[in-house]
Amino acid sequence: MPEITQAESGSGSEAATDFHDGPYVILNDARQKQAHWICHRRLITTEVGTTLQRPEHCGALPQPTLFGPYAIDNDHFSGVKTLVALSDVHGQYQVLISLLRAHRVIDEHNHWALGEGHLVMTGDIFDRGPEVNEVLWFMYELDRAARAAGGMVHLLMGNHEQMVLQGDLRYVNDRYHVSSDLIGRPYDALYDSDTEIGQWLRSKNTLVKINDMLFMHGGISPEWLERGLSIGQANDLYRKHIDDDKADIKANTLLNFLFYKGGPTWYRGYFKSELDASQIDALLKHFGVNHIVVGHTSQTRVLGLYDNRIIAIDSSIKLGNAGELLWVEGDTLLRGKYDGSKSPLISD
Repeated sequence: MPEITQAESGSGSEAATDFHDGPYVILNDARQKQAHWICHRRLITTEVGTTLQRPEHCGALPQPTLFGPYAIDNDHFSGVKTLVALSDVHGQYQVLISLLRAHRVIDEHNHWALGEGHLVMTGDIFDRGPEVNEVLWFMYELDRAARAAGGMVHLLMGNHEQMVLQGDLRYVNDRYHVSSDLIGRPYDALYDSDTEIGQWLRSKNTLVKINDMLFMHGGISPEWLERGLSIGQANDLYRKHIDDDKADIKANTLLNFLFYKGGPTWYRGYFKSELDASQIDALLKHFGVNHIVVGHTSQTRVLGLYDNRIIAIDSSIKLGNAGELLWVEGDTLLRGKYDGSKSPLISD
């Protein structure tokens, strides 16, 4: 049963609309978990069990089964037969669900249907769109279900995850400021390390190598080769410093490179004619892969560059109209279209 109900926020017709959000699972001062729900613009706080119970008359908000503590996953996988990847959902939950259903990654009840396959989301769930929290909890539950089926969900850190966790809220959808005000926490603090989703996110990698493919959000500049970093070292540095002040990160040469200058969450050099084929080949050789897969830079479809050595999977899902995914079956690279059809990935 609900423990706390606070007064309605807002005025006029806007306050009377069906505004629902949550849950936000946060440790209280006694280090006990509480779930905060926004139901018709009222804050309701409930106790937390293994499965969260949504308050009555609160729309269709997620009722996740919590499965922490969250182990740090490997960042190298081989022998994966079916691999699906997409990026930059930016709170467009309905487009995400439609796309995954069309390709039978999930079933009609939104349950994992890919068996032992792997799904990679290369960052940028946060910001812009109106259903960020729904996407987060959906991916959270899919993470648990995929493991149970022998598969995996890889949620990689993008620049917008980085921005929100570090308090850069320029692109937060206006509706989340309402939730933030009602709960009494800044929006970024709703994902601090004392929250369920915050702990889960902080366990995730920024880069993952699967078969002969390296996945990340933005890209990696050739400067990486001069620094000699491994994938594991980079992932460890991201997890260790994600909550550092921006000024401190920028003052450190290595961290500034990783988090901003030429690192895997922000780099866009593959799309600016900055690199020739020999530089791309040097990067591939360094990591022992045949393809680097990135989001971050918007396209109208899944796009192959440099003879498919670089694969761009930000298909503009953030616009809320449609999207594509990358489907990999063995050595076959396919564009997974919004209607569920597939076509060979032909490099531009």
